[in-house]
Amino acid sequence: MPAQPNAMETNHKSVPIHALRVRGPFSGLTDREKLYAHYLAKAAWSGTRIILRQVSPESNTIFDFILELSQACRKLFAGDWYELAKACGVTEADIKAFLDYGATFLSNIGNYYGSGDQKFRPRLKLESMRAVSHVSEDAQRLFDRVAHAMYSPQPSSLGFPGHETQSAYYPSDVALTKEEVADVTVCMEQRGVLPENTRIRKTMQGGEAIYEVLQASTLIDPDVQTLKLRNSGRTVRVVKGDHAHELTAVCQNLREASKFAANEKQEKFLEQYIASFESGDLEVYKESQKSWIKDTAPRVENVFGFVEPYRDPFGIRAEFEGLVAISDAGETKLLSRLVEESSKFIKQLPWAQGFSDNNGKGPFEKSLFEPPDFSSIHALAYCSSIIFGGINLPNYNDIRQDCGFKNVIIANRMTAESNTSAICPFIDPSEASTFQKHKYPAYYVWVVLHELLGHGTGKMMCEGAHGTLNFDIEHPPINPLTGEPISLWYRPGQTWTGVFADLATTVDECRAELVGAFLMDNKELLSLFGFDSSSGISAEDITYNVYLQLGVDGLGGLQNYNVEADSWGQAHSRAHFAMLKCLLRDGKGFMQIDCNSSGDELQVRVDRSRIFSDGKPALAGMLLELHMYRCTADVQSCRSYYEELSKVDGEYLEWRRIVLVKMPPKWVFVQPNTSLDGNEVILKEYEPTPEGVIQSWTERGL
Repeated sequence: MPAQPNAMETNHKSVPIHALRVRGPFSGLTDREKLYAHYLAKAAWSGTRIILRQVSPESNTIFDFILELSQACRKLFAGDWYELAKACGVTEADIKAFLDYGATFLSNIGNYYGSGDQKFRPRLKLESMRAVSHVSEDAQRLFDRVAHAMYSPQPSSLGFPGHETQSAYYPSDVALTKEEVADVTVCMEQRGVLPENTRIRKTMQGGEAIYEVLQASTLIDPDVQTLKLRNSGRTVRVVKGDHAHELTAVCQNLREASKFAANEKQEKFLEQYIASFESGDLEVYKESQKSWIKDTAPRVENVFGFVEPYRDPFGIRAEFEGLVAISDAGETKLLSRLVEESSKFIKQLPWAQGFSDNNGKGPFEKSLFEPPDFSSIHALAYCSSIIFGGINLPNYNDIRQDCGFKNVIIANRMTAESNTSAICPFIDPSEASTFQKHKYPAYYVWVVLHELLGHGTGKMMCEGAHGTLNFDIEHPPINPLTGEPISLWYRPGQTWTGVFADLATTVDECRAELVGAFLMDNKELLSLFGFDSSSGISAEDITYNVYLQLGVDGLGGLQNYNVEADSWGQAHSRAHFAMLKCLLRDGKGFMQIDCNSSGDELQVRVDRSRIFSDGKPALAGMLLELHMYRCTADVQSCRSYYEELSKVDGEYLEWRRIVLVKMPPKWVFVQPNTSLDGNEVILKEYEPTPEGVIQSWTERGL
């Protein structure tokens, strides 16, 4: 097999930069709301170094190095990077390569892509970077500390610690196995220590292994809680105070924001955020999520906490995130119409077919779909390694089933997909322009359905702490996959993420993507968004475009597969590739991938006339499989099914090689800042250039 390149080694194009513009919505806020948003934004950015610490051991130092160079450039050369290049004896191409690297690093908050988890390195040679570092003693000192890690090709991606992969969720100097992580996690679960805000470190003392559970909190407690592993008797110590400095700053700014809260609900969840961040108690955080759900249609929306577990190779420890955004009433009104009509579309999903009970939704769907708060928002501050176009939270399934959830569409992120200048390399040139024109509206509807009905549907079969079940054990519901009564369900204390572990996030995202795609030929649904047979872009155009996107996204996902480690770097990418394989395998040829290896070309072809007859049934079959595995805690069947569909071998490795050659660079985002002039909040936006990205981060004072 020929050597497989890493994505970072193949792309030498300038990075595309999208500005998250928010001046219009921001100007519509009252003075009080602006102050509330300002302090929330400061709280969000205060968590930056938590994320850096969660990404890699070297990320915080690289961050300091980039900002030190920026400050030196401003001080010595009035911000002119090309004057700095001359002074350091490097070329304009060298300094441009540095700027691209710096902007990419800052946008991803670390030296691994937020979308894909693959390491990226500077394009300029190490000697040139060293010359640039001589601009100041501090820059030179920082570079000397981090040069090897910055330029080393290994570890090439995030994953369980090894030669090819690393994970800062497990910052151990001695080998830590998956089995040990599982044992410690079970021990934590048995003692009621939730995992999302923890990391695990293994040390050796007197020849004995000691496991430290590093729990995020401002509190540094000298009375360490000690647990014992059930089988080996080894010691597990719960050590508070991880990320204490950053969380202290987060809490200080949340307290300031609370002074300008619009109502008691906002005051309550902010108080609960602070209590959780100070103590490390995630039960308090879960209470904050219940309070947050009740704050419907706020003018200033927020997300805070250790939220998404995508980057933990075990699938349960979560990255810190801070999002502050401003709602758009007009865009939200359109989404509300879909929410009101949701029940009729839920009845059309595969697991409802053949059932008349539960108002036609069947036993594997919640009896009552509580219309969630669904808003279109514009991000003011989005401190995260990946900028999502849509969010459905909270992630705790017990809260989602009992209390509900919120959906948001981040409108100023979504507009990046409306760029018609970036022609997709995997579409036939004869229809590439039309594909790009139709992509944004199709993608928008797909994301909306993904968040509302993908993440918002389904009923887990569960047994409570006292043996109570949420289904009739005497007459268990019939599993449509087997035709037999269900025999598996979630036992007391079990959760979706705990049972499915590393599969949980990718299967959940795959299922949500499938729900959205499955409904994308529904004429009534598409008409809610203004697409019908007579619109400029017709409903049929939208449906066709989504199936093309399924092929394109499946191919694109291959860039985030690590051949050497045989692992996937991103939950969504694995899901997209699995969906592509399903359509190729079960779609009776309605979709094809044309591969020209000598010309490094891949093209997605979809027979438009066969989407409904062959494409949709293939999606329905996969969706039903994943839904039933999820509902019934059938992790073994799910693993067998999903791992086969997401396996990359044979011709798919050649496809991956071509994808790495042809795939356009990943988006970089530049975001605004706010500051105070007396009691007036000033918004500053930046140019969508590498210099603008670096300037925005420099001025955050982190």
